[in-house]
Amino acid sequence: MPRDFQGKIELDVRDSTADWPAFLSEKAPQGAPNVLVVLYDDTGTAAWSPYGGRINMPTMDRLAENGLTYSQWHTTALCSPTRSTFLTGRNHHQNGFATISESSTGFPGYNSHIPPSNATMANVLRDAGWATFWVGKNHNVPIDEWTAGASKKNWPLAQGYDRFYGFIGGETNNWFPSLAEDNHYIDQPYLPEDGYHLSKDLADQALKMIRDVKQTEPDKPWYLWFCPGANHAPHHAPQEYIDKYKGKFDDGYEAYREWVLPRMIERGILPEGTDLTEMNPMPDGTFTQTDLVRPWAELSDEERAMFCRMAEVYAGFSEYTDAQVGRIVDYLEESGQLDNTLILYCADNGASGEGSPNGSVNEGKIFGGYPDSLEDNLRLVDKLGSPDTYNHYPTGWAMAFSTPYRMFKRYSYQGGVCDPLVIHWPAGIAAKGEVRSQYHHCTDIVPTILEVCGVEMPEEYNGVAQTPLPGVSMRYSFDADGPTNKKTQYYEMLGSRGIWHEGWKAVAEHGPMAGMAKFEDDVWQLFHTDVDRAEAHDLAAEHPEKLEELKALWLEEAKANDVLPLNDLQIIGNAKDFETFVAMEFHQPAPPSGQFVYYPGTSEVPERSAANVHNVSYKIAAAVDLTPDTEGVIFAHGSRFGGHALFVKDGTITYAYNFLGIPPEDRIQAPVPTSGKHVIGVEFAKERMGEYREGIGPLKLYIDDQLVAEQEIRTVLGHFSLCGEGLTIGRDSADPVSSLYGYGFDFTGGEIEKVVFDIADDAYIDLEAHLAAAMSRD
Repeated sequence: MPRDFQGKIELDVRDSTADWPAFLSEKAPQGAPNVLVVLYDDTGTAAWSPYGGRINMPTMDRLAENGLTYSQWHTTALCSPTRSTFLTGRNHHQNGFATISESSTGFPGYNSHIPPSNATMANVLRDAGWATFWVGKNHNVPIDEWTAGASKKNWPLAQGYDRFYGFIGGETNNWFPSLAEDNHYIDQPYLPEDGYHLSKDLADQALKMIRDVKQTEPDKPWYLWFCPGANHAPHHAPQEYIDKYKGKFDDGYEAYREWVLPRMIERGILPEGTDLTEMNPMPDGTFTQTDLVRPWAELSDEERAMFCRMAEVYAGFSEYTDAQVGRIVDYLEESGQLDNTLILYCADNGASGEGSPNGSVNEGKIFGGYPDSLEDNLRLVDKLGSPDTYNHYPTGWAMAFSTPYRMFKRYSYQGGVCDPLVIHWPAGIAAKGEVRSQYHHCTDIVPTILEVCGVEMPEEYNGVAQTPLPGVSMRYSFDADGPTNKKTQYYEMLGSRGIWHEGWKAVAEHGPMAGMAKFEDDVWQLFHTDVDRAEAHDLAAEHPEKLEELKALWLEEAKANDVLPLNDLQIIGNAKDFETFVAMEFHQPAPPSGQFVYYPGTSEVPERSAANVHNVSYKIAAAVDLTPDTEGVIFAHGSRFGGHALFVKDGTITYAYNFLGIPPEDRIQAPVPTSGKHVIGVEFAKERMGEYREGIGPLKLYIDDQLVAEQEIRTVLGHFSLCGEGLTIGRDSADPVSSLYGYGFDFTGGEIEKVVFDIADDAYIDLEAHLAAAMSRD
């Protein structure tokens, strides 16, 4: 209740006095602002037009021209961790988000469960009278709570949001997304051939939520966290937006750096005299080779054309999504809400180098521990940005879009942590079109919003003492440029470490996921960022005492914020580290029998909680009742970019194993048996490992107790996808696993009783007896 009951209670209601206000929700102060936070992914400061970049962002330009552009705003270098700071205002390790939810491990700073001592800003704002909405990416549900049957206490509605519409996890297919609404998974409302794209859908949903609250409670302010899939891979965009950039990047990524730096200086984003850093600035042995940049001059004509097209697709994706944000801004203006809406338009980390030096047509290969090949990429160059690809540009563009800084996403250098931020609020900001150079961090966003709204983070929430906010409000910067109120900020991401303190920054020469270990032996660099914004000049030799001071301060901050133990396991190019890393991640514990039983008519099961068929031998048994009209998917897991499925089509039973989207699919087939009840079984026996530790061995197809087909296949070591594309029974959830069927190929003309996955180590046994035993235990 907002306050204690102040009425009067007697025996008879006629003699009593009611007090309705004691039971009604708190109202926000008269004239309180709305808040709109637009949070993109994977964008360096040199990419977008307000910062001098080549990617046109008309909506962001409009807000920058009538608001403020921040030149020294920083993040954590990765998405889940940064987003956790937007949720609570605390440092990412304090939130348990040292890294992304999908790679959580069982340590306090790494487990992806936000503790109750870190109440969310949405809870506080909702209690104070705001409507609260979250639309788009949610990368902060713990990996063990993704399933339909899991607790929803860490889903958006329990985190203080009245409504949620978007996707759970780090990324999703923008043409065929894995969607959730409020506390449950849903199918996409329509298909790409009907005009569907995730960015458009998210804007539609955001507008509905705002309109709904305003038509019934017009005086109630709202807070909307709008998190599109852009600019995270896969880079998907309508063709007309991709074509806008045809030829715009033909000069290459090294030339782009030379072109954009003077523009950034001219706009006041960087001071005069800022130098470019080296293309590959880290010493050999201190970083993973998949983060190398290939010199433009050494590329073939085919590679240059492909790399340029990848940049064009990325640019089109970004501008198309900006146009969808523009629809929201246009509505706010038309409805008279724009002037008193605090808008923060920003990105969650630097440009992404996860496309490797060669780029990728299927970024999912990273999660399968398998390298890209030039041949695979060139085969699909004309399909980039379409539903046929899951593409990501090469590291060279990550370097270019992070100009003039060292490195990119995941690194504690500026290239990983310095990001674009525009703030627009005509009712509270008199300045227009100005740049602010105060040093700030994503932990400062929550204090800023709370101060603007006139709300304080409580010292106790739901009976739990609260962790003090480590950030500082940026509200003072709305009035003028000048000194920063912030003093210290530590950085750590996947073993990469740094600390900024009063204009100086120390960074360890230790790349993320470098596999180096021996952290105590690291060489540290020292930069005077007040005069060397690019971190181009290492002053460690000139100021050894300052460096030691900052190194000691980093360790102090690390111990205070649950940063330890450090994890730099090299998951790409080091199969042993990859296996160690995967073993540390959350996995659904297997029953003692090793059997998982699934049913039709149920929600998809997220990959990390489904029976694990990666790098192991496995058996699958499906009990089905067939008729002459039977057709459709019995089970499917994954998408066209990697997965496996069992289905009936054209009188044939097919089990297809799609190895990371690399053709041809492995298929094992047999004629559909006669009508009636049958058990259709698949057995894979891993006999050896390939060069990249992919499992290789015989695959057998059984109908009842008869072996009907056999061939050798290879299976994925890691995951089919980072997230989404879960296991479904009787249907394929979205993008089809096999090219033999299309979207919506549901099982019809028969009945699926159960599907049993067995990952126990025993040899193949009679499937009918096997299934009967599983049923008896169910």
